[in-house]
Amino acid sequence: MDAVRIALANLRFPATPAESVSLAEHAIFQASAERATLICFPECYIPGYRADTKRIPPPDPVFLEHAWSVVAAAAVKTDMTVILGTERVVNGKLFATALIINGDGRTAGFQDKVQIDPSEEGTYSSGPGRKIFQAGPLTFGIAICVEGWRYPETVRWAARRGAQVVFHPQFHEAEPGGYVPTSFADPLNSFFEKAMLCRAAENNCYFASVNYASAGSPTTSAAVRPDGTVLAYQPYGKEGLLVADFDLAAATCLRAIDCKYGEESSVGP
Repeated sequence: MDAVRIALANLRFPATPAESVSLAEHAIFQASAERATLICFPECYIPGYRADTKRIPPPDPVFLEHAWSVVAAAAVKTDMTVILGTERVVNGKLFATALIINGDGRTAGFQDKVQIDPSEEGTYSSGPGRKIFQAGPLTFGIAICVEGWRYPETVRWAARRGAQVVFHPQFHEAEPGGYVPTSFADPLNSFFEKAMLCRAAENNCYFASVNYASAGSPTTSAAVRPDGTVLAYQPYGKEGLLVADFDLAAATCLRAIDCKYGEESSVGP
């Protein structure tokens, strides 16, 4: 079995941008202690997702560069691949993105959020396209939050290019009067968790979703097998790492490769 141990950082929302860096650094060392070789963080974890309910300081490229250097140093010390939910400023535009840092501390690239939710249009800009990344035997793609839930083609794009795992950094917190789930993918839960199962099964790849830990969270961090069954999920609202072993041989991507429908142009090159 060609297995890769992966950690999903189901962490609390940081009180400050500085705390987001320290919590991320601690999580990387904790994941290493759990013998994981890759860790993925929630959407825009550094400095924190810019939701209406959160107060985040204005984008600061200098802070971001420093934060990324701290995370890169932790990656080197642990030989850990890091998928860091963060943001970046390019030509005056703010992008929600995932920064991929290799175990040697080098930047493998960014996966910007391509499909922007209407509620985000005044905050984030749409990214230009999609990429595939490599970490040892693992080939992976990234679909950020709404992309993975509402746009199946974003996951299929990666699976058709050999991605055994598609990572799904997200931000999803409770709304007043909302249903509070206790068991993953229960019929009473939101459709978002059902979408996670579908994205895996319809592409024969793993789908690894990572959310913030928050009270009453309507979704939680989870890993779904290529047959659409649940590999593991984090207890709702519980802060910590979800660590699981992914059998890469099980991720054949056959359904994605066999798909006869064309890919949406909005997904990117």
